[in-house]
Amino acid sequence: MTNAEKGAERGTRARVARLILEHGPVDAAALGERLGLTPAAVRRHLDALLTEGMIEPRTARPRGQRGRGRPAKLFVITDAGRSAFEHAYDGLAGGALRFLAERMGEEAVAEFARSQVSGLVRRLEPLMREVPADQRVRVLAEALTADGYAASASRAKSGGEQLCQHHCPVAHVAAEFPQLCEAETEAFGHLLGTPVQRLATIAHGDGVCTTHVSPRALASQRITQGTRDDSDPTVGNSRNSIDKSKETGR
Repeated sequence: MTNAEKGAERGTRARVARLILEHGPVDAAALGERLGLTPAAVRRHLDALLTEGMIEPRTARPRGQRGRGRPAKLFVITDAGRSAFEHAYDGLAGGALRFLAERMGEEAVAEFARSQVSGLVRRLEPLMREVPADQRVRVLAEALTADGYAASASRAKSGGEQLCQHHCPVAHVAAEFPQLCEAETEAFGHLLGTPVQRLATIAHGDGVCTTHVSPRALASQRITQGTRDDSDPTVGNSRNSIDKSKETGR
């Protein structure tokens, strides 16, 4: 087989895998029909993908009475197969962000990151206005799960709540460009209406992206305290004295 033929073979196999990713569970006949492949060609690509661990077979559930013969075999993508597609996208996205940073600077990357999460903000902002404050983290977790982040919400032992994302589709890119995580964290705080703090990220090697959400009552108390401090010249002078002592070391 020539290099051109090998390239065409790999390209067709990738198309088979993509169809299974997007439309699975799907059987061999449907794949052949969509791609215009003979049954023998479909079986060859399926066998190769099975050997590589990219897909796995499942038996179709019978609908009504079936005749004799074997149950239909369906194919679905595996976690390894899904990861292969994600890494391919990571390479392209990483290259695009590096180009942007080199040509326009790091702030352009940050602006791009904020634009990426702006869709989530626009989509959820009206809903968050209607949702009780104590339900907002749960609603945000459900929205993130629908977007592929496998998120969950729970009470934090130290007070407040905890938002966990067990999957991150852009983890490999975010490891190089933390602006993506920073923009996401800013969006969470905006949507929840209370300070949040990112404690761990998959991009930095942690098992889960974990965000602590401050209690709204505590956040309001801090804001009120801050306003009082600003209006109290005594507090202001005290702060200035502390700042000066740090500068002089006395």
